[in-house]
Amino acid sequence: MSRFIIRGGCRLSGTHTVGGNKNAALPMLAATLLTDEPVTLTNLPLIRDVRTMLELLSTMGAAVELNESAHSVTICAGTLRSTTLNRALCGHVRSSILFAGPLLARHGTARIYPPGGDVIGRRRVDTHLDGLKLLGAQVGGASSYSFKAPKGLHGCRILLDEASVTATENIVMAAALAEGCTTIYNAACEPHVQSLCHMLNDMGASISGIGTNLITVNGVSELRGGTHAIGGDYIEAGSYMVAALVTGGDLTIEGVCPADFEVLERPFRRFGVRWSIHDTTLRLPGNQRLRTAYDFGDAIPKIEDGPWPAFPSDLMSVLIVLATQTRGTTLFFEKMFESRMYFVDHLIGMGARIVQCDPHRIVVTGPTALQATQVVSPDIRAGMALLIAALCARRETVVLNAESVDRGYEHIDTSLRNLGANIKRVPD
Repeated sequence: MSRFIIRGGCRLSGTHTVGGNKNAALPMLAATLLTDEPVTLTNLPLIRDVRTMLELLSTMGAAVELNESAHSVTICAGTLRSTTLNRALCGHVRSSILFAGPLLARHGTARIYPPGGDVIGRRRVDTHLDGLKLLGAQVGGASSYSFKAPKGLHGCRILLDEASVTATENIVMAAALAEGCTTIYNAACEPHVQSLCHMLNDMGASISGIGTNLITVNGVSELRGGTHAIGGDYIEAGSYMVAALVTGGDLTIEGVCPADFEVLERPFRRFGVRWSIHDTTLRLPGNQRLRTAYDFGDAIPKIEDGPWPAFPSDLMSVLIVLATQTRGTTLFFEKMFESRMYFVDHLIGMGARIVQCDPHRIVVTGPTALQATQVVSPDIRAGMALLIAALCARRETVVLNAESVDRGYEHIDTSLRNLGANIKRVPD
């Protein structure tokens, strides 16, 4: 275990190239099980969650060739010898559940232990299980999930009880090789869901309705290998943008997808933030005048998250830190996870003016001069938010549990130092 030590007050400026989208890479790694042919993924983020997924593939017998310098991996599942996942590795990553659909589709069986990941509230798997059952799977087990499809998988109409990203991805992967046509209504349509669907189509699947909440999958008999590029991570880009904004720096971010920023534009504009995008390069000017734009009649504005194209929950934590440095008052409404807001206790301890109304809603008034202290990172996104708060705080802040941030951000301390931050990692 290790911790970050940050001395605030340094402007973050320069150029940062975002890595591949974490939330796209994880299901794409699972999808490599849908063919016996080699699949190569490029622009692979070398973060802890990705490495755990690669370990899971290796323990099942898949051939994994990782080229770290090129940020690429080639996986061939033709050598698979087991459909039972490693219990300990499952407990380290939420995305282990994504192997259920591909293993069922190709091998008719799978055993997956309860997935781990961030503790930000209850993260149910019922939507996964219900969808796979409708396709013909039998699900059992107590300490693990046992999946069987003795009669194969068959297409059907599925109405999801929630627009779950990972459930949509799991069901799409299973349906790609199921017999007949599957329609998934109330499907998630996040960019990473779209990326997975495009990858599967490139492998020979027949998926339409990509980017909408009604996805149609016509099953095929087999899929082929190929090479697929992972798109830039807009969550990482948004996080670095906030780090530059609260320190007054100017930032150039390379490797972004302009379409992803349509959803982010309105919430950021609410705080007076402006940027420009040309091709895949985003320019964020320095010394921006951060001031809250109130609703009609000077009503306090509300920022709330939700399924795409609503504001993504993964950026809620860093936007709260931005609000602490913005003149005005804002209500934040976290709808997705009941424990995501608990990290604001650390911000309050640093001097932020925050009223926590309930587990889902807080009111933030800024700007506030934050004070250094010692905090603990509870999850990936809250950990990044606390790092950003430390960057603009007075004196030296210690952030414990640095490894939680490593699960979503590659070489975070090195990247921040390259932009001018005074940050170091030390072992506990």
